[in-house]
Amino acid sequence: MGTLSGWILIDKNKGVSSRKIVNFISNQICSRKVGHAGTLDPLASGLLCVAIGQATKTISIIQNMKKYTNLV
Repeated sequence: MGTLSGWILIDKNKGVSSRKIVNFISNQICSRKVGHAGTLDPLASGLLCVAIGQATKTISIIQNMKKYTNLV
């Protein structure tokens, strides 16, 4: 198998830390190059953006993008 690279969007449940999710994904794909854009409090639920492989180099770009809340 080739090197994995890209983004995974996780619907994070309450009670689970962002770091725990990143560690789980890292262990499952046997890769140390896994990170997330933004941190969700363990007591919060919501979308967690996880980068794998070369995509980790774009985390800062994603974090610095303007956030839109009222697109519709």
